Amino acid sequence: MKLAIDERWNLIDKIAKQVVKYGTYRSTLKDAIEEITVKPLTGIPIAIAVLYGFWAFFGAFAGFFTDGFFVKFFDNHWLPWLQGVFPGKGGWLYYILVGDPTASNCFEAFGALTSGLFVAIGVVLPAIIAFYLFLTILEDSGYLPRLAVLIDTVLHKIGLHGFAIVPMILSLGCNVPAVAATRALETKKQRFMMAVLLAIFIPCGAQLGIMLEIIPQYVGFVMIYLFAGFFIFGFILNKLIPGKSPEILLDVPPYQMPIGRNVRGKLWIRVKGFFTVAIPFVLLGVIIVNIMYLTGFLGWLANVLEPVLCGWFGVPKETVGPLIAAFLRKDLAVAQLSTINMTIYQLVTSVILVSLYFPCVATFAMLIREGKEEGWRGVLQYLFGSLATLTAVVFLWGGLIHLVWIILGVV
Repeated sequence: MKLAIDERWNLIDKIAKQVVKYGTYRSTLKDAIEEITVKPLTGIPIAIAVLYGFWAFFGAFAGFFTDGFFVKFFDNHWLPWLQGVFPGKGGWLYYILVGDPTASNCFEAFGALTSGLFVAIGVVLPAIIAFYLFLTILEDSGYLPRLAVLIDTVLHKIGLHGFAIVPMILSLGCNVPAVAATRALETKKQRFMMAVLLAIFIPCGAQLGIMLEIIPQYVGFVMIYLFAGFFIFGFILNKLIPGKSPEILLDVPPYQMPIGRNVRGKLWIRVKGFFTVAIPFVLLGVIIVNIMYLTGFLGWLANVLEPVLCGWFGVPKETVGPLIAAFLRKDLAVAQLSTINMTIYQLVTSVILVSLYFPCVATFAMLIREGKEEGWRGVLQYLFGSLATLTAVVFLWGGLIHLVWIILGVV
């Protein structure tokens, strides 16, 4: 017999009264820490401090290895060597694989073996390692469920509950496992909303790593703008999509010291997925964009879309290339933006557009897969529902940032 939500809670209360015996218990320091991290008055400041530490560690770790080691290796050794030994300098194959023969750094070369490898290994890999290392420690220590309890009230305003914080944080590493993690949410409405909002508004760790490299002083602004859109459009979707948002039912485990073996195992599994999925898409993206450039198709498409890109979004028509690359890998698209001549405000706008623009192909495939779990009707809902939401968000929220710059008088 299927019970309603209220009946389920009543049954839980009855069972608890019959089997639970209450006695005296002497609190320990561990109990006190568990209590202060789950109560809003003390837990919210602690959560802010933890997330700030998360962000600081992410930036410091990624920056240390990228700027301290990989930039020097790729720009001073790998690029000059490849430019010297690769045959057919100036030919189409050279341009596709090595890139611009006059480039002095891998970012500007934009060949599959130069920019492609540098973006994937030199910039993204340290960011991915830093993110998943910190996330695994938070998971194994037992802090994530407490963060879910703290954020529950806020997320209920947009039709979700506290456990949605887990896919949100996962999405900062990669959108694909984050969309898969939405299965833990209780209703179809919540799963669809969360999957679509993640795919549009939450940049992955790879994308964040590139953003920290090209616009470090504006990453905070970009994140605030994206998170504001997450809650605003989440509120709108909650009103438009029928369905209920049940109360959270979550097991909060005791704190424990993470085991090194488990942390290393989880970290390796997640990083291994990056090598097998992300790197091939980065290289493929560079090759496709270079072929489109050599054939003139990219220039033709830029001219066709120029009225929309320049008039509505306020960005150069050349951003059409990164927008195409974003369908394969958004980190690659953000890296390509850095090679286009534009103002810092146009660059920030372009980065926001890439974030809002169509989710990468792996994330889109996962959205369709999640829809199949609910039959063909679910597939159609995820496909057309996500596309409709995406189109509205790109034109409304993407165009609004251009209006903000105009109001502030910086463009």
